Amino acid sequence: MHTMRSAAFLVKAPFILAFLFLINLMTSPGHWWVQWPALGLGLAWVFSLMRVLRAVVLAGGLAALAAVLLKRR
Repeated sequence: MHTMRSAAFLVKAPFILAFLFLINLMTSPGHWWVQWPALGLGLAWVFSLMRVLRAVVLAGGLAALAAVLLKRR
């Protein structure tokens, strides 16, 4: 469940950041406050990426183990 939400966040976060960038551009073009949400979203994005990669590696390892065990039969 957490992995699916993390995978969805990997897609949603860039759109959220682009929306915030447009808001920043329209409201206060001389002051770039969007850098702080970008930092937070970037950190959360990296943690989500690590969670998804861990699940992919685990699933790949289990699939390889199943293939080896089935080949022995």
